[in-house]
Amino acid sequence: MGLIFSAIVNSQVIARIRRVLTSIFPFVKLRSDVKNVVYMTWLVDVEKVKHFVPTGLKLWQKNGLTPFTILTYRHGSFGPSFLGPLRRLFFSPLQSNWRLYLESPPSNVPQISTVLFLKNIMNSIFYTFGTRVLSDVLATHHAKKFYHKQIEGGFETQIIPGIGSAPQLSSITKMTASKTLNSSFAEVFDSWEYAVEYLSLQDAAISYTDKDSIFAFSEIKLPIDLATIQPLEIISNKFECPFMEQFSPYGEPLCFHIPEVRFLAISEQLISIDGN
Repeated sequence: MGLIFSAIVNSQVIARIRRVLTSIFPFVKLRSDVKNVVYMTWLVDVEKVKHFVPTGLKLWQKNGLTPFTILTYRHGSFGPSFLGPLRRLFFSPLQSNWRLYLESPPSNVPQISTVLFLKNIMNSIFYTFGTRVLSDVLATHHAKKFYHKQIEGGFETQIIPGIGSAPQLSSITKMTASKTLNSSFAEVFDSWEYAVEYLSLQDAAISYTDKDSIFAFSEIKLPIDLATIQPLEIISNKFECPFMEQFSPYGEPLCFHIPEVRFLAISEQLISIDGN
């Protein structure tokens, strides 16, 4: 079954059909009532992650450091926006998005704040299949086990990849009242409020596709109420993430929680980037 699934979602024939159809028909906007978004962000040396960045683009950085974020959340009836109240028939899968932040997007797309997707993981076979077959920007990995739940005083998240391509993650965060930056983030951002605003208010994403010279660009609307954001701190002896640890992060992470936000995917298009 796994081989059949992999063959379908990685099929270049299906990818070509999808791209023909999306060039003809308008993008179907997708909406979700997202809950319990947990951001965990580390500062890493730009040199450690620059190989992920397409030629022609640059990472946002200061003092040679750039943020790398893992954010995990529960969708709420993730489906086509035009369905209105009928969208409640759709499921509410878990998703974890791993990203870097670009200095600016390519010149051939809207000049808005943009991230570079490195990993997207979901706990639903249905949504993993759907995003892989119907979208270029979400090359989603399916985890063998994936849970993200609120516990007393914080959140517990675990991603176990199994034999698939999903990355491994295990973390526990706890609520804190402190809205001050640790010493490493204070070198990069002027305040906790500015850091949280920058990391959360991103308007678009770029992702690699199956073609080295072609990338996917997607615009989103994420109207986060910054006043609702709650600071968290990670329990270091309860954290494990080999993918992130290879970057040798600088200092302690900045973590926070967004209780809810109404997510909307507005558009998706294929683009080329100067230099590729």
